[in-house]
Amino acid sequence: MKKVRKAVIPAAGLGTRVLPATKAMPKEMLPIVDKPAIQYIVEEAAASGIEDILIITNRGKGLLEDHFDRAPELEERLTGNPEKEAILGQVVGISRLANIYYVRQKETRGLGHAVNCARSFVQGEPFAVLYGDDVILGEDPACGQLIRAYEAFGLGVVGVKEVTPEAIVKYSSLKVEPLQDNYFRCTDMVEKPAPGQAFSLYSILGRCVLPPEIFDILDRTPPGAGGEIQLTDAMRALARRDGMTAVDFTGTRYDMGSKLGIMQASVEVALDHPEIGGAFRAYLRELAGKL
Repeated sequence: MKKVRKAVIPAAGLGTRVLPATKAMPKEMLPIVDKPAIQYIVEEAAASGIEDILIITNRGKGLLEDHFDRAPELEERLTGNPEKEAILGQVVGISRLANIYYVRQKETRGLGHAVNCARSFVQGEPFAVLYGDDVILGEDPACGQLIRAYEAFGLGVVGVKEVTPEAIVKYSSLKVEPLQDNYFRCTDMVEKPAPGQAFSLYSILGRCVLPPEIFDILDRTPPGAGGEIQLTDAMRALARRDGMTAVDFTGTRYDMGSKLGIMQASVEVALDHPEIGGAFRAYLRELAGKL
C-alpha cells in the first residue's frame, strides 16, 4: 500500500456567506488571531506527514501564494533585531511547511470538479483532501487520524461528526455501522438530504483520504445538488462499491465559511494564545459582566 504523502486543499470558493469581507480577500486568508485560516490547514497537513500540497485556487486568490512564499524585504527588516527573532522564525517557517503547488479551477463547478483538477498532481497515489472552509484544531491532527485509518483498513476514509437533525439537511448524511473505537464502516451517503431521507446524523466535515480511483468516478459523476459536481456523490459510488471507513475524529472543527464560525475560532484560539490569552480572558469576564 502506498503511503499518503500528498494533500489537496480546495480553496476556490467565493466566500459569499461572509461578504463583504471576502469581496477582495480570499476567505481562506481571514485571520484567526494572528494566522490566516489556510495556514492552520497547511500546518495540520504537514503535522500529519504530508510532504506535497496542492491548493486549488481561482482568480483573485494570489494572496494565498504570497503568504506561503518567502518575503525578502520583510525578513531583512526583521533580521538582526533580537526582539524580532521569534517572529522572523515564524515568517520564514511558513515557506518551509511543505512543498506547496497551485492550480486554478477555471470554472466554479463544485467541490468534485475542484478535486478533479488535482489528477496530474496526485499521479496515481492515495491523497488527503482538506476542505478550505474547515479549520480543525486539536492535539492529534485530524488529517493524521484519517491517514492511520487508511493504513489500517486500505479503504477511502471520511472524517465525520454527528450534527443536529436541523443541520443535517445542510451537510451530508452517511450510512454507517460501528467497526471499533471511533471507526465506522460507511456503505452509502447522500448530499444535503431532504427531510426524512438522512441515513444518520453523521456527516462529513472537512476531511477525507481518497484512492486515486476517485478520479475515474468523478469523470462519470453528473451534476448533483446545486447543479454542481459533488465530491460526496463520487464518494457515495466508492462507498457503495468498496465501502469506506468513517472516522469520528477528535478536535474542534470551525466553519470558516460562516460568520459565527469565524468568531468562534477567533475567540477560542485567543483564549489559549500565549501572548494575549490572559488579557483576553480578563476582557471577556469584564465584558460578560456588562451584558
